[in-house]
Amino acid sequence: MTHFLYLVRHGDASPHDGPLSPMGEQQARLTGQRLKDAPLSAIYHGPLPRAAQTACLIAACMPEVPVAASELAGDYLPSDPDPDLLPASFASFLGQFSEAERSAGPKLAKAAIQQFAQPGPDGQDDHTLLVTHNLLIGWLVSQAMAAPAWRWLGIDQMNCALSVIAYRPGVPPSLLSFNDARHLPAELSWTGFPASLRPPSA
Repeated sequence: MTHFLYLVRHGDASPHDGPLSPMGEQQARLTGQRLKDAPLSAIYHGPLPRAAQTACLIAACMPEVPVAASELAGDYLPSDPDPDLLPASFASFLGQFSEAERSAGPKLAKAAIQQFAQPGPDGQDDHTLLVTHNLLIGWLVSQAMAAPAWRWLGIDQMNCALSVIAYRPGVPPSLLSFNDARHLPAELSWTGFPASLRPPSA
């Protein structure tokens, strides 16, 4: 009855909000190799090209697994905290979003929790892959750890790194892995991650 939710941020894109770069395509293929033996029942991805392309390249390693686009796996603001209560850099980031985006995003995030972040069907484990974006992964990880609603801010992912959360009935979620990029060689790691947070050896 455990639902294992695999979270992968899309591969490197060029430009940042465009399609995958050659590096991003390579990252996605290696992620598919990493996950090819996972007992996935479904792959969901956001509607933007960089997420859809990443999911397609991953799915090529497991052609029997169904793939579907989902608005809930898109790139949106998962909560709309009061900027006055946040560190200045976080408040500045939120200022980039329109009022419409700040209204719509939290509704999608709530629906994403209901759709993807629940225990598995009675009597069997379930494994789902979500190919999505930095903000939603930060949201799902922060909520799994019962963090404040704004704490997705500052939870950053490398492109095509893997995080896994387990959801079981009657107990809090378990974060099994986070930002795991061991399937990526050094030259393909750390893309998409703030340079100021990279360890000196990275």
